[in-house]
Amino acid sequence: MDLDLSKYLGLFVSESRDHLEKLSRTVVRLERAGASGEDPAPIVDDMFRHAHSVKGMAGTMQFEGIALLAHRTEDVIGGLRGRAQAVEPDVVDLLLASADALGALVESTAGGGRPPEPDAALVERLARAAAALKKGEKVAGLAEPGLPEPEAGDAPGAEVPVPGAAPGPGAGRLDSDGVSNTTTAEPPPAGPGAAAAGAGHSGAGVGHSDSGVTPGTAAAGRSVPNTGAERAGRASGLARVLAVEVEVAEACPVPSVRGYLVLKRLASLGAVRSAEPGAEDLKAGRMPDRRLAATLETAEAPEAVERALAQIADLARISVRTASPPAEPRPAPAPAEAQRTVRVRAELLDGFLDSVGELLLATARLRELGRGLPQPQRRAHDEGVDRLHSTVKDLHGKVMAARMTPMALLADRLPRAARDLARRTGKQVDVAVSGAEIEIDRALLEDLGDPVLHVLRNAVDHGIETPAERIAAGKSATGRIVVTARRDRDRVIVEISDDGRGMDPQRLREAAVARGVLSREEAEALSDREAIRLACLPGVSTAPQVTDVSGRGVGMDAVVRTVEAVGGSVEIDSQRGLGTRLSLRLPLTVVVQPVLLVRVGEEVLGLPVSKVHGAADVDVERLERSGGAPMLGFAGGLVPVHDLASLLGLARFRAPGRRSVVVADGEDGRVGLAVDQLLGQEEAVLRPLHQPLSLVPGLSAVTVLGSGRPVFILDVARLLAA
Repeated sequence: MDLDLSKYLGLFVSESRDHLEKLSRTVVRLERAGASGEDPAPIVDDMFRHAHSVKGMAGTMQFEGIALLAHRTEDVIGGLRGRAQAVEPDVVDLLLASADALGALVESTAGGGRPPEPDAALVERLARAAAALKKGEKVAGLAEPGLPEPEAGDAPGAEVPVPGAAPGPGAGRLDSDGVSNTTTAEPPPAGPGAAAAGAGHSGAGVGHSDSGVTPGTAAAGRSVPNTGAERAGRASGLARVLAVEVEVAEACPVPSVRGYLVLKRLASLGAVRSAEPGAEDLKAGRMPDRRLAATLETAEAPEAVERALAQIADLARISVRTASPPAEPRPAPAPAEAQRTVRVRAELLDGFLDSVGELLLATARLRELGRGLPQPQRRAHDEGVDRLHSTVKDLHGKVMAARMTPMALLADRLPRAARDLARRTGKQVDVAVSGAEIEIDRALLEDLGDPVLHVLRNAVDHGIETPAERIAAGKSATGRIVVTARRDRDRVIVEISDDGRGMDPQRLREAAVARGVLSREEAEALSDREAIRLACLPGVSTAPQVTDVSGRGVGMDAVVRTVEAVGGSVEIDSQRGLGTRLSLRLPLTVVVQPVLLVRVGEEVLGLPVSKVHGAADVDVERLERSGGAPMLGFAGGLVPVHDLASLLGLARFRAPGRRSVVVADGEDGRVGLAVDQLLGQEEAVLRPLHQPLSLVPGLSAVTVLGSGRPVFILDVARLLAA
């Protein structure tokens, strides 16, 4: 059975990315465990599982360099087990550097090429750090190259033989977690923890699956006799029949791939008499209940077969026992009623959603055409269109559910980003995240990545003070940044707050005047809340010097433009000495939204229903005025009313008198927009604007009605600010 490993390259890259991201997060979490009082033992076990899974997968794919670097990372993590003292920052830096290097090597394979060799200096530093940890020494300074040579037995490569070479006398020595390689690894328990264990490690330090075999050798299916029983079995040359059962972990997205790898490994150890499911079923993706049962005729001992299978990642259970007489193929068990998942490329979901959007437009077009039919035919036509619309709406809901992604995909990266910047700036920062389970459209989440990271970097670089400054101000030496996500009707609110120095409104006024954005009189006339908003203007910055992190005055402007481009808004609240809170109000999705259609002159325009609070039919000319603007009483307050035709430079359709006023969200609160006619609500498939239309203030998107008429969607806040 020849297996084309290139078919599984995409799966290897995807799963390795996931494990390495989790490894980075758990490393940062381990550093914070000392201060938070969290037990570090399970964190270290999680770190080991992630590194071990990457090593096992790289070994299966025959990427020896990645497997070697992951193995050295395992050694350092293994040295952290059972330590009472807090982990040193140098160890954290080294492990994060290793995770980044592994990520770069994994990404280099995405195009189908072979990864380069890992950085020899990094491998050496990992080996030296592991040796120091094993002896109970501090690692301060050992994370840097150019140190004395390690003692014999700790040199790089001492525990990992050259790929393809026979194991030397050290095959039975202690592994990185202090357990002899001659010990048979117990199969890990089923469940998510076992899935994370990847290549068969229990995560509790009771069995390592290396067995003195290099990743390349393991992928080739060799086994190394480590016990007298195995050597006796080989010397006798007597074949034995073994019953082999494996169960793939629930977290594995494609269990049939793991099953096929098991058959591949068994075929290299002997003759596979029977397998259920068979190779063809596994190739077709069929693996009922995630279990595989096979009968193997081999000269290997059961322990050797078990160790060979333990090299394969994501096996939750491995059972190898002597079968006499040979076990017959057993029928496949009834499929369990567990939730099944499959990975789908994001491009396919995007194309699927575009197709559903076209169906919605086509349905609206059919409804429009039906209005010209005679009444008896129109009733039947409308019933059919209603059924079609209901089906398409249901389909659209399912597609959107598939696109919804937890905020954790973005939020989980924030503690690492804050930690790295704090180390560079000599600060101490703790990041707390809540609401990471809130789901949002994947496309929207991708757009938010850079803005949220920039706000976080601003909080660390500008907001949080140095430890000495904080202590002098009566604060703790460690600054705190809280990232919170929550749902508010059909919107998601992401808040990023810090307990730092806060913004200085007067300095922002002076920066705006110096930049030529405002005159001195205009700047002094601003309230403190309005002055804080000046930080969002291009070129306005209060940073004393420009660095590679901030100070150019372009970041917050880009944040606001990105958020507003997807139909959101940005709010800033800051108090000197107490900190700053920045809120991003975002729609759940930016593709299909309900819009309120209005007529202004000869034009039909749309307003997102999510930003509309209500409407009233009033005589605008008779409304009381304040500051020259009509004021409409609404929901217990007063809102200023603007004539939408005047804002857009359009001719009025109706004579002065009673008009419809739509109350919507503006930049500084609710505003009223006087229109000529309300046309009703429509489900709109929103399309982004391109230049030059994207440069027109007040326009956010465009849609097409069932009649084929294009309609611009308004951004009220930008329209009023223009």
